[in-house]
Amino acid sequence: MKERTVICSVCFNIGLAELCSICADPKRDPSIICVVEDPRDVIAVEKSSSFRGRYHVLGGALSPLEGIGAEQLHVRELLGRVERDHIAEVIVCTNPNLEGDATAMYLSRALKHTGVRVTRIASGLPVGADLEYADEQTLGRALDGRRDVDA
Repeated sequence: MKERTVICSVCFNIGLAELCSICADPKRDPSIICVVEDPRDVIAVEKSSSFRGRYHVLGGALSPLEGIGAEQLHVRELLGRVERDHIAEVIVCTNPNLEGDATAMYLSRALKHTGVRVTRIASGLPVGADLEYADEQTLGRALDGRRDVDA
């Protein structure tokens, strides 16, 4: 298996050909990119069946303490895709931790000049969770990410 897998030349996901199955799928919306940290995140988002765009795998998250800056990630390639491929929206789907938040903020600032819409996935309480067991940060994010209730 390891010998047959390659890195997609467009999104840096794992695939079996130069283009992964998602980048090669003409039914996918090419104007929306979901940015994730690693290929396992692509699998997680795909399991939700909620996203029909394309992906961009960064190869990690910013972590100055570990010496990981934008140069070590596929940020330059993302910026190139946004400008070259007329992307309408970039959904930043990094982990809700210090490194993921820093990466999301960095990408938002780096993409600001392009005019593309940059969004971040909501974070908060998982389905079925009890409020009394939620930590302050998770509950705070859930409140910040609230939306209107349709009657």
